[in-house]
Amino acid sequence: MIYFVTAIGTDSGKTVASAILCEALQADYWKPVQAGFPTDSETVKELLNDDGQTIIHPERYILKTPASPHAAAALENIKIQLEDFEVPDHDNDLIIEGAGGCLVPLNDRDLVIDLATKFKATVILVSNFYLGSINHTLLTYEALRSRNIPVKGIIFNGVYNSESERIILHHTGLIPLLHIDKEQSMNGKVIQEYARKLKSNWNG
Repeated sequence: MIYFVTAIGTDSGKTVASAILCEALQADYWKPVQAGFPTDSETVKELLNDDGQTIIHPERYILKTPASPHAAAALENIKIQLEDFEVPDHDNDLIIEGAGGCLVPLNDRDLVIDLATKFKATVILVSNFYLGSINHTLLTYEALRSRNIPVKGIIFNGVYNSESERIILHHTGLIPLLHIDKEQSMNGKVIQEYARKLKSNWNG
């Protein structure tokens, strides 16, 4: 299976969620477009236990500026084209991490979420709690639904807000896969514990 991790915005927790998914599913990882350093691939590699199961595939584009891919690419005179992306060969499940939120532009025509459509991937949505996150989550879900993109479920991130979670699940009907707390530090041991929790919810 191919899973595409997208979120309601930038810094929502996609990379940590992707590491947890890789650990839980013993899946490979791929970040097609990286803007800024350190790379998310490096972060995922540091968070995973080094058992050799997960292959971290190289990025198609690595851009220097931490900005929207279309803007970062323009600064480097690079044109990102949807047809340039091909799913890497993989024997395991594949976790693909998007850049920013799902409607972030790759160029004047294509958006990050168009990668999920191109790859025929199932989306895993990451939502972090803040004032306004209900609206942003529901808008993101509407964007996914309008494109007929299948969504496996939702991962919540941050200080728990029971009413926000309840109303989001009520309006979307999504399966809650995991809640990631605000941890003092994130390391391999913490990732393993969350992976166990995610596996127990995976087929719920």
